[in-house]
Amino acid sequence: MTTAIFTIVAYLIGSISFAVVMSRLFSLSDPRTYGSKNPGATNVLRSGNKGAAIATLIGDAAKGWFAVWLAMRLAGEYGVGTAGIALVAVAVFLGHLWPVFFRFVGGKGVATILGVLLGINVWLGLAVLATWLVVAFTTRYSSLAALVAAILAPIYYGMAFGIDELFFAVVAMSSLLLFRHNQNIANLMSGKESKIGSKSAGAKK
Repeated sequence: MTTAIFTIVAYLIGSISFAVVMSRLFSLSDPRTYGSKNPGATNVLRSGNKGAAIATLIGDAAKGWFAVWLAMRLAGEYGVGTAGIALVAVAVFLGHLWPVFFRFVGGKGVATILGVLLGINVWLGLAVLATWLVVAFTTRYSSLAALVAAILAPIYYGMAFGIDELFFAVVAMSSLLLFRHNQNIANLMSGKESKIGSKSAGAKK
């Protein structure tokens, strides 16, 4: 019962879309109406407002980290095992992808999965972040960086910690992230993918 409560709370935390929240605070257009129409930091950056994009990135990562950190901190007291923590990790990620507060229209989960991985283990999260940064700065494609990082995340976890419930949670989240980037994959293959920093005419500054 306790694990179920933790999982539900994690999903609700994940359902807070910081892209939408920050866009409203900064008086920007709804990120679901321009660019990629994805409510995430990269699309908010297309508005030209770097502050809103950074705030979105931090918020989406922080909610993933907080949900996992809270579950791990209270695991012993409330009898939540590794499987329960794995469920919490997946739940907060699902909340971001399909948020109940925003008619189940969510982001692709890049910042949130990073936060989750940092919550599981700081070094794991930093390894994935470093992978994203190297690919992003080399190619200027945020989506390609996310795809490479998502593929390598389960490999990093397996090499460092072996195969357990959290490994399968990382595999599940990485698979969902790849699925959510199906259009980006098509755009990359056709040479139509937008690069980091490109602006959208539909966004207000």
